[in-house]
Amino acid sequence: MDLFIKNIRQLIQVMEPGTGCVAGRQMSHLDIIENAWLLIKNGFIADYGRMDSCTISSPDEIDAAGKIVMPSFCDSHTHLVYSGSREQEFVDRISGLSYAEIAQKGGGINNSAIKLRKASEDELYKEALVRANEIIAQGTGAVEIKSGYGLDTESELKMLRVIRRLKETTPLTIRSTFLGAHAVPIEFTNNQNGYVDLIINDMLPKVAGENLADFIDVFCDKGFFTVENTERLLEAASRYGLRPKIHANEMDFSGGIQVGVKYGALSVDHLEYTGEAEIRALQGSSTIPTLLPGAALFLNMITPPARQMIEAGLPVALASDFNPGSSPTGNMMLILALGCINLRMLPEEAIHAVTINSACAMGVESEIGSITRGKKANLIITKPVPGYSFLPYAFGSNLIGTIILNGQIIENK
Repeated sequence: MDLFIKNIRQLIQVMEPGTGCVAGRQMSHLDIIENAWLLIKNGFIADYGRMDSCTISSPDEIDAAGKIVMPSFCDSHTHLVYSGSREQEFVDRISGLSYAEIAQKGGGINNSAIKLRKASEDELYKEALVRANEIIAQGTGAVEIKSGYGLDTESELKMLRVIRRLKETTPLTIRSTFLGAHAVPIEFTNNQNGYVDLIINDMLPKVAGENLADFIDVFCDKGFFTVENTERLLEAASRYGLRPKIHANEMDFSGGIQVGVKYGALSVDHLEYTGEAEIRALQGSSTIPTLLPGAALFLNMITPPARQMIEAGLPVALASDFNPGSSPTGNMMLILALGCINLRMLPEEAIHAVTINSACAMGVESEIGSITRGKKANLIITKPVPGYSFLPYAFGSNLIGTIILNGQIIENK
């Protein structure tokens, strides 16, 4: 089906074919066409331009007068498949307990693992499908989803099979990440090496055998996995062609950024504790620093130094970290706003961070993440707004008007 969008107030994030992530000072520049039109053919962006030069007419058209058209959000870090919720831990934090203290008393990731192990694959799929439809309605068109709440072989495989079902049954562009090394399970308390052996010798061959994952992730941080065990896991995963994405430096300076760069990680994520040495390690690498301001807000943690990263020439990405314990939201419009409010990013920088740079952080930048001829027509049409800076400014408003994924208008579910 062809679809013609006319009278667009601002067509934003316009890029030429072959353009990759946007880094450093370039992040403050956003290519825009005012009073624009856009043509979709067979699910892809076919052409666009200014209305005063438009000669196209179509029976299938949308009048976007007063509205912005932009690429749909790319969310490169989520844990969307899980069972139940953890609001009691939210109350515990309000009462003064830290994330680490909650984990020590049986909460945290192991709490979710207990619930997930009891849930069937069908139950997990039904819960995850609700969340998938929720993020679509909030403007997300591409998402990376991690395992990591199973912490045993069958449960990790179960999660990854659910992610595969979501790939097959939703219009989302999905990338799957094996995160068996999310935490040390209760049955391996004080035996991290033994659990790493299980991942290497049992989980990884089965994950690869069923072709269930695009990436591997490791939580390399204080209280989680050591640099040495992270290296063991990444070396083993490389034999199966799984590129790394690393949880790093959320709790402390852990060496996780450096080990991610060493092993060619596509991204290193969280990064609340990032100093000059970590920034130097990222400079000149192909690893994308991905910040998760929703988690820092929810856990009342320090924020990562986004401004220093940008000033150092890095291509910063933003993602939601949608999960039941530390960021129970996949609302990327909120993440865009938090990038501006808490990380002091300019609106232009934050828009790059939630579209093309986050697409790069999940390896799909050639398909989506910008208004580019030949890319998938994954688009947001906003409600009437005065301009793109209004999107992070009005952070509590629902500004999503119409969602188009793969060239099709999506009905809210």
